[in-house]
Amino acid sequence: MTGYDEIKARVDEDGVEFIYAMFVEMHGKPCAKLVPVSALEGLMADGAGFAGFAAGPMGHDASSPDVLALPDPASYTVMPWQPNVAAMQCNPTVEGELWPYAPRVILMKALEDLAERNLVLKAGVEAEYSLVTRNDDGTITVADERDTDTLPCYDARSLTRMLPHLSAVSKNLDAMGWGNYANDHEDANGQYEQNWQYADAMTTADRLILFRLMIHTMAQRDGRWATFMPKPFADKTGNGLHAHLSLWSADGDEPLFPAGDTDSLGLGLSDMAYHFAGGLIEHAPAMVALTNPTVNSYKRMGVGAPTSGSTWAPAYAAFGGNNRTQMIRVPEPDRIEVRLGDGSANPYLMFAAMLACGLDGMDNQTSPGDVNTSNLYEASAEEIAARGITAIPPTLLHAADNLATNDVLKAGLGMTAEGPYSDYFASVKRAEFLAHHHEVTQGEIDTYLSLV
Repeated sequence: MTGYDEIKARVDEDGVEFIYAMFVEMHGKPCAKLVPVSALEGLMADGAGFAGFAAGPMGHDASSPDVLALPDPASYTVMPWQPNVAAMQCNPTVEGELWPYAPRVILMKALEDLAERNLVLKAGVEAEYSLVTRNDDGTITVADERDTDTLPCYDARSLTRMLPHLSAVSKNLDAMGWGNYANDHEDANGQYEQNWQYADAMTTADRLILFRLMIHTMAQRDGRWATFMPKPFADKTGNGLHAHLSLWSADGDEPLFPAGDTDSLGLGLSDMAYHFAGGLIEHAPAMVALTNPTVNSYKRMGVGAPTSGSTWAPAYAAFGGNNRTQMIRVPEPDRIEVRLGDGSANPYLMFAAMLACGLDGMDNQTSPGDVNTSNLYEASAEEIAARGITAIPPTLLHAADNLATNDVLKAGLGMTAEGPYSDYFASVKRAEFLAHHHEVTQGEIDTYLSLV
């Protein structure tokens, strides 16, 4: 059965009238064309056409040829909140070739290389978001006006007030077959997290893109705004994107991260898992450009607690057991939790970067360092230095500069006709930082207007 025949049978069975042919650009913005099912055969054969330069950072200028986005039939998903519409994630091509600037293509090629090692990367994510109201003056406030507690995390009363939204999202997740297993109020006022089962890395990345679209759509229908912005409120915990990672055998679907007869660090993991974690630790100063890709990202990280509890974001590249103050946590002896990412991360690029760094750690048998059991948020600068722990870069500019000199990520993110994709990414992010840095803020005026 061809891809067209397969999808045609499914849209007929599901009563679908339209297809979202979707892809994301560098920033993770969902781009789509609404294709009626009467044009499905052409879509499956030739793809949907886009002007790449108009979509976002995709390696194009205004004179560049069109992008033809080819749907991946495996990603076909009916959208329960709009049940006459299904979505398919696409692989962008230009003039018949997969486009090396397309984030999904970058991850696809990385996973193909991984398959040559007889390995599969499986991943789950914890997607935090905030529900807010946009005021007439452009400021934002928490959408639930009663959600004002100092420590609102897990509060059943706040959860109950948002039950219509949360339960509707939960039902949609299950209707799509993702396996929703938890929904909760997170650490900040107006912040929520809804979890679904892990899968292979590509499937999880595709689902995150659709999850974000769903949350934005449902919030808008309720007269609210949803945001995955890393730090929407200066005094509240930001929105993270914790990633749970494990490697499995491709031929036998056997988990490879649990320890066997030996456990060198006592956390229940295999040496493969420890070395994978070691690669993430070693390359964190550059990898952070992909996991935390906005100026706002670096306002979420640090050791100072917001009024709502903790940042829950790593300030240092450290590794340990069930300890949420570090970059890599081991919640169970079958996976690692990388707590670095935030809500602005492009999941395709994030997984490709993590995979490249982890494999380098495996190839070089890199140690993740001593197991950390202490509270790193309370550790002094002197203690951090004495233990040889590396700090996370303080700004997007620092991270972009680190990325531009990292050979592992140059190779892991692939080449374009103009050079490594990582160089292109770093260039775009340097410009993004400088555009914000050159703005004069009200805080600067308040501090410096009459300082001297």
